Amino acid sequence: MEHRMELFACRASKDFACKVVDELNLIGANAGEKYHLGASEVTKFSDGEFVPSFTDSVRGATVFILQSTFPPTENLMELLLTIDAAKRASADKVIAVMPYFGWARQDRKDKPRVSIGAKLVANLLTAAGVDRIMTCDLHADQIQGFFDLPVDHIYASKVFIPYLRSLNIENLAIAAPDMGGAKRANAYAKELACPVIICHKSRERANVVASITAIGEVEGKNVVIVDDLIDTAGTLVKAAEVLMEKGAASVRACATHAVLSGPAYDRINNSCLKEVFVTDTIPLKEGVDTSKIKVVSMAETFAAIIRKVYNYEPISTEFIF
Repeated sequence: MEHRMELFACRASKDFACKVVDELNLIGANAGEKYHLGASEVTKFSDGEFVPSFTDSVRGATVFILQSTFPPTENLMELLLTIDAAKRASADKVIAVMPYFGWARQDRKDKPRVSIGAKLVANLLTAAGVDRIMTCDLHADQIQGFFDLPVDHIYASKVFIPYLRSLNIENLAIAAPDMGGAKRANAYAKELACPVIICHKSRERANVVASITAIGEVEGKNVVIVDDLIDTAGTLVKAAEVLMEKGAASVRACATHAVLSGPAYDRINNSCLKEVFVTDTIPLKEGVDTSKIKVVSMAETFAAIIRKVYNYEPISTEFIF
């Protein structure tokens, strides 16, 4: 039997998967390659239980299943059941493509008597039968080590850095919203040949920031805050306010995952932020004002890496850092 690739999407990533397939067809056009999104469905019971199934055969195929786990609980369960269905349908390999990896903020025990959610999710994915994971900008890089199987960790810098260059922002400075983001901010600043600013924050509790101070030369700079995700936007908006108070000419933000929960959209719209750049790993909410938010697609990057992984080609050229 000729080996083949099959691409499927769970419900949270249908739109993103369609864009990935379009990019795959563009990339593979010269080689005569044609790609499509496989047919699948989810049957729901009245109590909320659901059963994913494949309409198309996956026997002997390398199956790529695209699913961001946001919101995390139901979408993770759907991904696990879909992986299990593929393995039971005799797929040769199953690769979970998780543009956004939910539970990644639970990467360690930061206080007594708590779980390490990211490790548990890794165990669940492995138990379901996944052979490889593909994800983007994990909240903590060390989560890759929670798996005893290959993890392709993609960086949104691949699309963000060229995009920021194209804007030709004068007196640019890159800022980290907290000490944990200093490594990412330094990497962006190095690529863009500009200074870096570090914001130091103290929290009262989860999603509640007490105070922020900025370290670095801010006066007259057009600052871009870089982060892996925006949740409630509390930290982001406070950091922007502090930077403007210290003399920044403007403040923008650049974050991979648009979680944007609770009051996030209102906070961004009512803030001093000039623009917010996000990727399409998570779709924006419908019916809200997104005029300040610009989406930079990761579909081409994921498509290129999916194709290279399937063909056993090196993928290091697809990374900036």
